[in-house]
Amino acid sequence: MEVDSSKKIRVRRQKLLRRDCGRNLKIQKVTVHVKDEQLDHHGSDCGVKYLKGRRKCSCQRPTRIGRQGFTRWREMSNKRDKKAMMLSKTSAERSSEVADTMSSTGTKEPPSLAHVDDNRRTKGTVSARAATSMDLKWPLLPWPRGPLSSAVISAFRREPGSLGITPPVTGVDALSDDDFALALYLCYEVHYRGATNYNWEWDSDLLRYRAELEKAFEDRLRDEIAPVEFHFPFEVATVLDETIRASPNPSLSNYLLETGTLEQFRELCVHRSAYRLKEADPHTFGIPRLSGEAKAAMVAIQYDEYGSGEVAAMHSTLFGETMGALGLDSSYGSYVEVLPGVTLSTVNLVSMFALHRRWRAALVGHLAVFEMTSVGPMGQYSRALERFGIGSAGRRFYDVHVIADKRHGQIARDRMVTGLIRAEPELAQDLYFGVTALLMLERRFSTHLLEAWAENRSSLVPWGLPVN
Repeated sequence: MEVDSSKKIRVRRQKLLRRDCGRNLKIQKVTVHVKDEQLDHHGSDCGVKYLKGRRKCSCQRPTRIGRQGFTRWREMSNKRDKKAMMLSKTSAERSSEVADTMSSTGTKEPPSLAHVDDNRRTKGTVSARAATSMDLKWPLLPWPRGPLSSAVISAFRREPGSLGITPPVTGVDALSDDDFALALYLCYEVHYRGATNYNWEWDSDLLRYRAELEKAFEDRLRDEIAPVEFHFPFEVATVLDETIRASPNPSLSNYLLETGTLEQFRELCVHRSAYRLKEADPHTFGIPRLSGEAKAAMVAIQYDEYGSGEVAAMHSTLFGETMGALGLDSSYGSYVEVLPGVTLSTVNLVSMFALHRRWRAALVGHLAVFEMTSVGPMGQYSRALERFGIGSAGRRFYDVHVIADKRHGQIARDRMVTGLIRAEPELAQDLYFGVTALLMLERRFSTHLLEAWAENRSSLVPWGLPVN
């Protein structure tokens, strides 16, 4: 469409989450208003260069699929749009806008309305990377979900030591609130991968803020978990068995095997990617904090989790292959921004246990439940994928767990848990807390997914939309 350059055109950009065959397509849709006319189209680049597969958007042009292509597309678009905007500004306006950009409070704030000439599209807000050396392993930092996560995300775009005043951690449900869960999740992520400048990892202000979030998270967990007194001597393995049997969770694996759809299985993998793509890493923090039989048992389990030293056999690698077989982006951190609070809380739990020595027994209990309850569900997930026509390579992650976790469950129960309590019986309460906290959060997670699917809606957060 040709537009008279003398007229000012209002351009509105909307961030959309589209699904096509289970893939998350991030598309910048442009609506151009000229008098009474309205034309919808996709920009000239439309992601064609980064096409993975032959998927098409509503305008029937090929669209880019996955976050890796989106990252490159967004960077190119930002550079082009910023250049066009700066050319249209006076010197004073440029200086003011650069200052505003570098002090922006968000990394992906929705662009505001702007006036444009000569068919050039510009943004009201341009996100720029902090002027510091970073070794980023994430495609992009996620959208903020509210004031708590916005404080963290905006700080990660600046130099360490610039966190500033943080909002009060009050009036939220720390087990399900999306804003709270994302804020705590990102505070933990600096200990795993390169989400931001590595010097943020031990930034004193960020650690203080994280401690506030953790306190609210722990208090909320204790609201849901009834304390239990242990009288010695007792058989810890028997108590563990009884606790697991007394906490039946809604079965996602049974649902997907019998009545679920391929799209719902893809959603499940998107949810689980927050943990599975770093599988074993949180529990490995516990190894130097244990001793004797418990330590040796955890090492035996973790050695298998890391593929016995083979990269291709690492469980995180295998899950990435499953995501690829399902047409999903397996790059680390790709789907964090669409994960609800109930999902992020399951990952925050193991990170909290992993990063504190005082929670070492809870971490052991967490790992024990993982290993002792996975064989049946993993087998059902594999059969569900077979029903959907997914080949053996895409099912290998689940098939490997069926075999490995039979042995891991016994090691965890008879050696790791028993060895820990034999050496440090005073930790029995913490171990029980880790077991019951995991079972409770998994029950909430499963209920969230099944309720959403029963209502024929997605269990994920609409990308770029407010959620609280």
